[in-house]
Amino acid sequence: MCLIALCDDETEELDKTEAMLNVYQSKNPKCELVIERFESAEELLDAVRGKKLLPDLLLLDIYMPEKLGTAVAKEFRELGGSRIIFLTTSTAHALEAFRVDAVQYLVKPVSEKELFPVLDRILEYVKEEQKKFLLLRIEGKICRVALGDIVYCEAQGRYQALSLEDGRQLVLRMTMTEIFRMLSSHQEFVKVGISYIVNMEYINSLNAQEIYLDTGKIIHLPRGAYQPLREMYLKYYCEEI
Repeated sequence: MCLIALCDDETEELDKTEAMLNVYQSKNPKCELVIERFESAEELLDAVRGKKLLPDLLLLDIYMPEKLGTAVAKEFRELGGSRIIFLTTSTAHALEAFRVDAVQYLVKPVSEKELFPVLDRILEYVKEEQKKFLLLRIEGKICRVALGDIVYCEAQGRYQALSLEDGRQLVLRMTMTEIFRMLSSHQEFVKVGISYIVNMEYINSLNAQEIYLDTGKIIHLPRGAYQPLREMYLKYYCEEI
């Protein structure tokens, strides 16, 4: 999955860009694109500031009413955003665009022939990068969560509570099986009983009854869970050495 934000003050331009992305999606069915549209720079930046989303790619118009697109791009990058493609009617700001590390600068009207090779290249990078992240739908928004920030996941009825290193807790409307399927390819995550998935990087110590995490959280082990967990824990750290 790749989250793409479009930011342009003209609805018609947003429609054209989204239509091209839909064509690209149809030609590349294995690549799932999630598109978020913004008609103002502040709307986009507010969403990123509020951690409602952090796009993998931003397609941004240079000429915005509130501020120049290069200024928007600078703040976007300071907030953790990375890849930016500028779409514009003029080449006047090309040098400024590359000063904020834009991936590409395309002059409108943009054609599929121009855009699609750039998307091919970017999405290869995104695919590699996402091996270190989870993309999750939380409260109707797509959020990117770093695997290294996940301390543990706890089942809470029909929901899963994902606890992060910074103390935040994300509530997911998923089953434990679904979330473990997403995490199981990463050897640091281990399932503990039917209620927990634990990141072994955060295990401070464990005994036959409990796991003690670096965050102070104590997880009580169900009967029979200690021995297989101990073996996985030792194997994980022995392989790291």
